[in-house]
Amino acid sequence: MSGAISMCEPSLTKAANAATGGERAEKGRLLSVHDVADLLQVPPSWVYGHTRDRCPDRIPGFRLGKYWRFDEADVLAWIQRRRLGMHRNSCVSEYNGTR
Repeated sequence: MSGAISMCEPSLTKAANAATGGERAEKGRLLSVHDVADLLQVPPSWVYGHTRDRCPDRIPGFRLGKYWRFDEADVLAWIQRRRLGMHRNSCVSEYNGTR
């Protein structure tokens, strides 16, 4: 029986790559709200708050029915941009003499 499952796996992978244009393998896995919360070490409610339109620095994600999904690479890039922005802001405040 396990042989039948392993024979199906390559065709499922091909179908998934065809459906997503092969992007799925390159970009990484999809994360749930709880996965992102674990990654950022914040409560899930904080993640939901940062998916709202009124949030100025939204976490990049999309709705899949009633569920939010986030591309792992996009979330990591968002974190990096925030780090760089915080570093730049701290340099500017030090330059201006304010803390």
